[in-house]
Amino acid sequence: MNMAKKGDLVYCDPPYSHSQTILYGAQTFSLSRLFSAIERCKSRGVYVVLSIDGTKKSGGQMCNIPLPDGLFVQELSLSCGRSMLKRFQMEGKSLESEVVADRLLLTF
Repeated sequence: MNMAKKGDLVYCDPPYSHSQTILYGAQTFSLSRLFSAIERCKSRGVYVVLSIDGTKKSGGQMCNIPLPDGLFVQELSLSCGRSMLKRFQMEGKSLESEVVADRLLLTF
């Protein structure tokens, strides 16, 4: 991210704070450090897209991640279908009630 120049696009897909930090060994991951890096990119004219937690449990519960004011200009919701984490946890059971969505945050 430090090497990105004006007009470049950076895509960030960090571990989801509500489910993946333990799965992927990302216990030391810091969302606040990522937000700082995104802010530095944005100030240089670098476009940043961040895929982060959205909804879980059939889209009925929004994962509460506090976002810095003014960092992101757009937010999109992307349907991800059935929860991958629940596929592992609920072997052979129906996942009809486990539909999730991700948030796609853009600095432009």
